[in-house]
Amino acid sequence: MNSAIPRIGYVPYSASLAAPGDRRRFVAYARARNLPFELARPDEQYDVVVLSELADISVWADYPYGKVVYDLIDSYLSIQRTDIKQLLRGPVWFATGRHRRMRFDYRATIQEMCRRADAVICTTEDQEGVIADLCPNVHIVLDIHDTVIRTIKQDYRATHPFNLVWEGLPSNIPQLHAIRPVLKMLARRRPVVLNVVSDLDRPRMLGRFGRIDSVDVLRSIFENVRMHRWEETTCSLIISACDIAIIPIDLEDPFTAGKPENKLLLLWRMGMPVVTSATPSYSRAMAGAGLPHLGCREPSEWLTVLERLMSNEEERRDAGERGRAFAESNWSRNTLVRRWDAVFASLGSNFTSFVQSMSPSQH
Repeated sequence: MNSAIPRIGYVPYSASLAAPGDRRRFVAYARARNLPFELARPDEQYDVVVLSELADISVWADYPYGKVVYDLIDSYLSIQRTDIKQLLRGPVWFATGRHRRMRFDYRATIQEMCRRADAVICTTEDQEGVIADLCPNVHIVLDIHDTVIRTIKQDYRATHPFNLVWEGLPSNIPQLHAIRPVLKMLARRRPVVLNVVSDLDRPRMLGRFGRIDSVDVLRSIFENVRMHRWEETTCSLIISACDIAIIPIDLEDPFTAGKPENKLLLLWRMGMPVVTSATPSYSRAMAGAGLPHLGCREPSEWLTVLERLMSNEEERRDAGERGRAFAESNWSRNTLVRRWDAVFASLGSNFTSFVQSMSPSQH
């Protein structure tokens, strides 16, 4: 790496750097350290390149110049090659222009990228074990949520009707099907509203063709739905005004079940009591916070846990306060920035005291 100011390239989720994967990960770190970087091109020479999960790994796997950091958030390596979606990813990414080169085996392409990388960042202990066989320099780094947390729940008295809340990308709304019968049974026993904080629609195919209305999907799951447009300035205000947050996950799907605890930590930072499906990462976090009973495997467990929390203000307060304490003590902003520091330190770079001001042309 060259002397005073390293040339750092970044391959983002969005050119505007507005996507959550940009704002909550490398871009958040770069801004915390006042670290200059530029949007990377594979034909340019950089001292360090940071690749987001949307980087064209069919090209970057052969990058011949500087150090490469691969930020691999999702558990693609846990999905078998024979899975139909896994089989289609390579050809689809090529057909839609996301990948410049045809790679039929997407899983093998990720493995190749991990072997080329000088450091790989992942988000769960399960991923870490798989990636370590491909790249020995693996780091677990979760999302930085500071810009989203603007309101913290203080009042745990139940509202009427009782307000459940779910937050996330519209592509994940179908996960609510996992507790569809539970929601319907709760609604027979007391007035319940499901608040959903998400985008109002999403592309129907391949991230760009047609539109799917989020409310239409929600109406097929639960009738008493209140839709809220996801905006950074209002997200925590809407969520913290609700009573209980829920994160149902299809435990039979290795991709969704392999996701990290980012969403749980986001909700905990707002002081929310949260009930989740018992994925490996959620179960570890729940146990760490002293709340293992709030991770559910069966619909019957969901019903029992939600009914108990809905009828007990003190238990809701305890769950919210324990969760927030765990998130702040284990995954604070400073902790996450230091984890990014450790990634670059493993490559021989020390950015802990980097104070170079960024010019208007730099991000």
